[in-house]
Amino acid sequence: MSISITKFLKATQLTRHGRLVDAIRLIQRGLGWAPTQPRAYLVQPAQNPHQAHAPSEEAAAAPMEVALLPSPTRPARPARPASFTEHVFEFEDKLYDYRLYVPAITDTFDATAPPSWPLVVLLHGCKQDAADFAQGTAMNALAEQRKCLVLYPEQSSKANSMRCWNWFETAHQTRDTGEPGMIAALTRHVLQSHDADPARVYIAGLSAGGAMAAVVAGLYPELFAAVGVHSGLPAGAATNVISAFSAMRRGARKNGVEGEKDAVMPTIVFHGSADKTVHPENGEQIMDAALAALDASGLVLEKIQVAESSPASNDGRAAVRTIYSAAEGTPYVEHWAVGSGPHAWSGGNPAGSFTDPQGPSASQAMLDFFLQHHKPGQRQPAVA
Repeated sequence: MSISITKFLKATQLTRHGRLVDAIRLIQRGLGWAPTQPRAYLVQPAQNPHQAHAPSEEAAAAPMEVALLPSPTRPARPARPASFTEHVFEFEDKLYDYRLYVPAITDTFDATAPPSWPLVVLLHGCKQDAADFAQGTAMNALAEQRKCLVLYPEQSSKANSMRCWNWFETAHQTRDTGEPGMIAALTRHVLQSHDADPARVYIAGLSAGGAMAAVVAGLYPELFAAVGVHSGLPAGAATNVISAFSAMRRGARKNGVEGEKDAVMPTIVFHGSADKTVHPENGEQIMDAALAALDASGLVLEKIQVAESSPASNDGRAAVRTIYSAAEGTPYVEHWAVGSGPHAWSGGNPAGSFTDPQGPSASQAMLDFFLQHHKPGQRQPAVA
């Protein structure tokens, strides 16, 4: 029996990245010598030079065999430092890089039971990658404080030369296929492999990543408890490149993708009023769509507006924060209009690209908003 050229090339690619064990296993599966793995699975985490006690190749490869199985009861866990590691995920015969932040377990943490952390999925914008976006948003530092996992899927330059998520193509606007299917499958994999809390899974992104976050949240309302869109566009705003540029310049004229119209999703939006890349009207349309779905569900919301500013500097940007809250005070929709804000992550770290350090912290606001929401009827610990 011979191995296909596609699998041979993938094995070569894994070998070049130092993933010899997985390359051998891929060849074995191609030759019929090993059980076939599920369609979407973890290939193997790359070694992180900044992470102490890197696992052996055998230990690193082990999760591939149990990644999609139900998480068993685990023994007590010793204290360990935080980690930010690089991995590879396969979906529809394509390989996707991603990074995962896992907070530390200290000696004050209850190690007698598995941690049940919230999971935040962050989608980078065009001309960015996972590492750059993590640095620019500074979300890992906040996640350490609040004990959250942070997943950074990464777009391939083969899929888009500028590394934009293809939110504007119909092939990437349906469930269980294309980029939305990959992101959902990867999210479920991390949920299972790290025993994260399925009641508290959130997704957000910047620009093209924000537009894709809106698409994915609309397609998978059973998976995500809330969505954040920064400088992005509503789901279904475009169906090709021409309509995408039109929506970016003037705002979307229509929205909605398969399964999205009836989705009730707590939503937070950030958009700079001076954004010259994606018109601020798009942020307002995302807010309006979320309000319409919530109104149709029968939820009564009260609107208030407050002025916000960046505490980072005296010349920080002011923002108008519009909040729609339920009677008990839980905010279901927030819209932050950042005065004179550019096409950049508000309050971000200037070490990353497309950041605006003068603005209020979008990372802090989104995380605060997210952790007030969880999916009903699912496991939820008492404290984040």
